[in-house]
Amino acid sequence: MTAEFEGRTALVTGAARGMGRATAERLLAGGARVAVNDLDADRIQAVADELGPNAFAAPADVSNRAEVDAMAAAVVSQFQRLDILVNNAGIVSPTAFERITEHEWRRVMDVNVNGTFYCTQAAAAHMRAGGGGRIVNFSSTAGKNVSTVGGASYTTSKAAVLGLTRAAAKELAPYGITVNAVCPGMIDTDMLRVAWSEEQIQAYIPSIPLARMGQPAEVAELVCFLASDRAAYITGAAFDITGGELMV
Repeated sequence: MTAEFEGRTALVTGAARGMGRATAERLLAGGARVAVNDLDADRIQAVADELGPNAFAAPADVSNRAEVDAMAAAVVSQFQRLDILVNNAGIVSPTAFERITEHEWRRVMDVNVNGTFYCTQAAAAHMRAGGGGRIVNFSSTAGKNVSTVGGASYTTSKAAVLGLTRAAAKELAPYGITVNAVCPGMIDTDMLRVAWSEEQIQAYIPSIPLARMGQPAEVAELVCFLASDRAAYITGAAFDITGGELMV
């Protein structure tokens, strides 16, 4: 694999497992130095140790502005620059609309929307100083349609991420910073398997045109394309990766 990210530093939030970890692994394989984030400090340190010497544990609660600012500063202190941000951290709530509590609603928004905003704003300041950068946000097919797994809070949060992506892309473009989003469909992750039983998953798969779930590594390839020089003229866009489940 070519070292397309040689000399660059990336921060991947929610990188302890699933699509976040797969993205961190792909960036490392491409030559990047990667800061991996998770809420659990011990868990993310173990992940960083497993990923090797070019990985750096950056624990923080992305819904906490002060922790995010400290995290970004720690990454730059460790690696002297920040070139790529992948806003993957997120939570899902399947609660039916009429039973969603205010606390639950706010928590989903705090992580999925505010976390993306805080991390983007913090990273952008360092990217401007470095002459540019790439930001890739995780939305979902839920952001364009209605979530299959999550409830109204999740659907609303992922639609908000798409709006944030467009607005940030427009305002940050003069500084050489691109901002794009990926919209995964049914991906085989721990989050999915906690929300759905194996029977539910198998019953749903025939509705996907490619007749299978996607794999985290496949999403990581799309993310890393958007984080690379190959995508230098792409910004403010949202890319579906759904096996054909969402066609527009």
